[in-house]
Amino acid sequence: MSDRPEFCNFSGSYRALGLLFMLSLFGVQQLSAQEKKETNSGDISTEVVAHDKDAIFSGSAYFTFTVSNPTNKDQTGTVSYLVTTEKGDKVADKVQSVKISQNSNENYDFHLPELKPGFYKINFMINVSDYDDTTRRAFGIRPQEIRPENSKPADFDQFWDNTKAELAKVTPGFKMTRQPKMDKDNREVYLIQFQSLDNYTVRGYMTVPKTKNKNRKFSVLLGLPGYQVSVDPMLGLDDDLAIITLDVRGQGNSRDEINTRRDEYISYRIEDRDKYVMRGVIMDCVRCIDFIYSRPNLRHDNILVTGGSMGGYLALAVAGVDKRVNLCSAQNPIMCDMRGIAGEVDWPMSAFKKYVATQPGLTMDKVMSNLDYYDGRNFAPNITCPSLIGIGLLDPFAPPGAEYGTYNLIPGKKHIMVFKNLAHEINQKYKDYEGRWMRDTFALF
Repeated sequence: MSDRPEFCNFSGSYRALGLLFMLSLFGVQQLSAQEKKETNSGDISTEVVAHDKDAIFSGSAYFTFTVSNPTNKDQTGTVSYLVTTEKGDKVADKVQSVKISQNSNENYDFHLPELKPGFYKINFMINVSDYDDTTRRAFGIRPQEIRPENSKPADFDQFWDNTKAELAKVTPGFKMTRQPKMDKDNREVYLIQFQSLDNYTVRGYMTVPKTKNKNRKFSVLLGLPGYQVSVDPMLGLDDDLAIITLDVRGQGNSRDEINTRRDEYISYRIEDRDKYVMRGVIMDCVRCIDFIYSRPNLRHDNILVTGGSMGGYLALAVAGVDKRVNLCSAQNPIMCDMRGIAGEVDWPMSAFKKYVATQPGLTMDKVMSNLDYYDGRNFAPNITCPSLIGIGLLDPFAPPGAEYGTYNLIPGKKHIMVFKNLAHEINQKYKDYEGRWMRDTFALF
């Protein structure tokens, strides 16, 4: 697991946001599957087609498995599929004998049996004379009906109201320090700093277009960081948008008292609900909105919070606790429906288990009880601003069932984009959509 994400070049007036997406994604090796899977056995290849553009079905699922055999030899054997729940329990399978003539293509249509609402994993397998392979996919059945089985704590809202009240007692001490050597693309760069919960010092960057109009106000994009990602100032060609990237406590330029790495960060003080690292992290984001409200050159009615992985989780959490957020965009948010995914995902559950093993008297039951106050799904019912969510059906860290179940709890105007063959990532289509959505909503024409 890498500490840093992959970067990619983008062009156009929305380039800065494109870079922000890549910055926000969790630092992991990408696990996306290809539409067409090439083999290393001659030129034989396979392709899986889901008969729904998002692999989300209102009835039974329907796939076509195509085998291309351009060799000069007939291939005999079997093609098959295996369907499991997200947790790996078998629910359906089928094996079919085949003969694939030389220099031919064969299509095998698989109509799956009726299944309950939810998401499922499916493996398509081929075992013929000169070739064996498995193609992994996922699909959904009426996911709009998914609801998390566990409810949020009765005092969840009071807990966060009390936390915000505690933050309000901390003098923010907002500071902006000009960074002229970092200016680029006709944008000014500032290092920003403020005091957050527990009087913790938090830092980040703000870039604003250069202008001679001292009365001009800019809409704001607040970019929230991925897990253990250090932020940089975001530059670009947008001349009507201020962009803030935030190093929350324990990350990047805000590593002071909290200076952990990797798994140690996500489990830092999880034994105490009131001292868990994410309590302060979420308040760091709220305090950054306080900073936006303190600046006369920033529009307080045009604030978009956006991020991927941990940044996506923070976007949901902040939109859930702070009504000043005007738009929320979350890509592959982690930590949603933690009880539901406990037996399904390796990380971050492995990090919590590892931590429990080092703390005498601490149990996973206690950890899960504390996590109920930080579960993304429990923030969702309080999100009333327009929201955009992006998920990958092959995501091993933010499984689609948990993501969709969280999305279903959002009462405000919302839209979800599903990427059937992607893992812990989204693609350019999402970035383009988010750019148009933000500009239309904020009337940035």
